[in-house]
Parts: sequence; structure tokens; C-alpha cells
Amino acid sequence: MDEISPTTHLIIKGARQHNLKAVNLTIPKNKLVVFTGVSGSGKSSMAHDTIYAEGQRRYVESLSSYARQFLGVMDKPDVDSIEGLSPAILIDQKQGSHNPRSTVGTVTEVYDYLRLLFARTGHPHCPICGREVMAQDVTQIRDAIYELTQGHQSMTKQKGVRLMIMAPVVKNKKGEFKDLLVNLAKKGIGIVRVDSKFINTNTPLNLFKNNRHNIDAVIDKIVISKVGEGEQTQTDKSRLIESIEVSLKLAGGEVIASIVTDASLSFPENPKDLEDHL
Repeated sequence: MDEISPTTHLIIKGARQHNLKAVNLTIPKNKLVVFTGVSGSGKSSMAHDTIYAEGQRRYVESLSSYARQFLGVMDKPDVDSIEGLSPAILIDQKQGSHNPRSTVGTVTEVYDYLRLLFARTGHPHCPICGREVMAQDVTQIRDAIYELTQGHQSMTKQKGVRLMIMAPVVKNKKGEFKDLLVNLAKKGIGIVRVDSKFINTNTPLNLFKNNRHNIDAVIDKIVISKVGEGEQTQTDKSRLIESIEVSLKLAGGEVIASIVTDASLSFPENPKDLEDHL
């Protein structure tokens, strides 16, 4: 059994508020605790009129005299002592809002503070792979791609890893996007991947405007050599930097590193088997 102390438990001694008869109670912290019983058994007297009242009273007393005049100090409940008590939040059993979208967070007005807390101090993680999501500069992206390719099963000293750098210019959006291909062609983009199919930007595009589409502009095709190839390695890294910068600018800060796993030894014109890494 865990040791009972004010740091781990809420310790109440001699609670006599309303119909409570000198009740002693120990409640574990960081647990969901439910008070249940027949009407008049003292549930509200303990939770509302004793624990909450004392927690609110202590909190208000810690504020300045100026702040206390707006909040008001609650009367001290009839209890001998309460140890390990934290500031308390209480939600009464009443209809506080008629908005069906209200939540505990909005009703208690802690939602905005929680949102700020998670945004400023939280560390988002990918729900699929579990890795932490963070902003990266061009060099960090290049190093991550290089690490990915060096450990890939298709890496050999003779062939290396066939890699395509693409910019996701359309992600699951409706439209025909004819003008987009024209603009990409003007920017020097010759090939795009439209819904998993590779086409030239000068090819007429016939898409159903009510369907959702994905379009990726192919920025570069490169074979990444194994680390230790000297001058070739430096050439690969410099070329990667340039391709990543173009993709980030074109796609608003995103880049796709796609490893080609087709069985052919050369770089296929229209790859069929790809491993996309965003």
C-alpha cells in the first residue's frame, strides 16, 4: 500500500459540515474519485461544502486584497483539518449554458489556458510513427533524407538509392487544376505526379472538378551514393540542398522524399513502386 502523505493524498479530519458527523477521509491524488450514496448521505456536503469551499477559500486568501474584493472569501467549513489541498474547480449540477457545443473546458473557462499550454510547452508527435514533429531547416531535412537513404535496403555500393524530390502542390483538394500545370511548366517543372500517375506538364489535364486530387511536382531525380564515396557524396548533398529549397518554396514549406523501389536497374521514366516520406 502506498504511503499516505499530503503530497500523494488529500487528508480530511473531523469534517462536520451540515450532516457530516466528524468524518475522516483520505482521497488519493491524480485519480478519478466518485462519491456515491443515497440522497442526504453527505456527498455534496463533503465535495462541495467542505473540500471545494476550503480549496477556494485558501486560494482567494493568497491573492491581493484588491483582487479579493471582487471574488469574495468563502466561509471556512466546519472541519478540523485538510492537508494536501490544491486550488479547486467546481461545476454545479445546473444548466450553465444552452449551447449544445459547450464542454467542461469552455464552461469552466480553462480551455483557452489549456490550448496555450499545449501550444507553447507541448511536443507534438506523429500519431503513426510516434516520432516528435518539429520544424526543420534545409540542412536538417537534407541530413534526415540522407540518413533515410543510407539505411535503406536498396542501398548498394554500385547502385545507391534512387530518390525523387517532389513538392506537394495540391493535397486532397477538388478542382481541375489546368492553370496549375501551365504555371508549373513556366517555372521549369517538366513532370508532375497526378493521383499516383506521372505525366508531363505540357500534357492536357482532364480531371473531374468534384473529385479530390493530389498533385506533386517532381523537382529532381537523384541517385544517392553510399557514404564514403568522397566527392560524389558532397555532390549529392549539394544537389539535395538545392532541390529541397525549390520544393519548400513551391509547396509552402513541405517536401516529399520518395525512394524508388522498382526492380529495374536504371531510373525508370514512370516509377511504379515508391516509398513516400513527407
